[in-house]
Amino acid sequence: MINVLLVDDHELVRTGISRILMDERGIKVIGEAISGEAAIQFCRHQEPDVVLMDMNMPGMGGMTATKRILHYCPEIKILALSVSCEEPVPTKVMQLGASGFISKNAAPAEMVSAIRKVHAGERYISGEVAQKMAMSRVTSSNQNPFEELSDREMQIMLMITRGQKVNDIAEQLNVSAKTVNSYRYRMFEKLDISGDVELTHLALRHGMIDIAKL
Repeated sequence: MINVLLVDDHELVRTGISRILMDERGIKVIGEAISGEAAIQFCRHQEPDVVLMDMNMPGMGGMTATKRILHYCPEIKILALSVSCEEPVPTKVMQLGASGFISKNAAPAEMVSAIRKVHAGERYISGEVAQKMAMSRVTSSNQNPFEELSDREMQIMLMITRGQKVNDIAEQLNVSAKTVNSYRYRMFEKLDISGDVELTHLALRHGMIDIAKL
């Protein structure tokens, strides 16, 4: 039996995926979480085999949750799930140790197949995501300025574009507001912008964030 944890802040998404998996032999949804923080707590106590992790959620988000879950429970397989599949997010998530990355546009059968494959120890990247990753390698690295950001800068960028304030980000990441602002200004320099509004517009233009969650 493959025990699965669903992590997504949209109840409709969790319900839809749960119903898909309910009919699959050998797969059981043992829990649901609405945030990265809740997912970490669940994994430390229940240890599911596979975590279906939405990348774009309020709070710390899927990227940081993936990193922390694998720190505490390295045997858990993380299957990243996202509407926004533009580079460099898929590559960074896979580098953090995720076992797979699939688009929310994937067919139910592909999602089931991905769960089975990562549970078996394979790595899985859906066709749509793999194509974007491949294209980013054959085009100029300057095409997407977000490729220049570090993992921490990428994490803070995603939190800012979701409307989170510096103090809230600092609390969730367990760092000082001064540290968050240091990352923020360094990020602005790399992206050649001057504020959070420009950051959000740039992220939207390059497909880095899901407009449905703004």
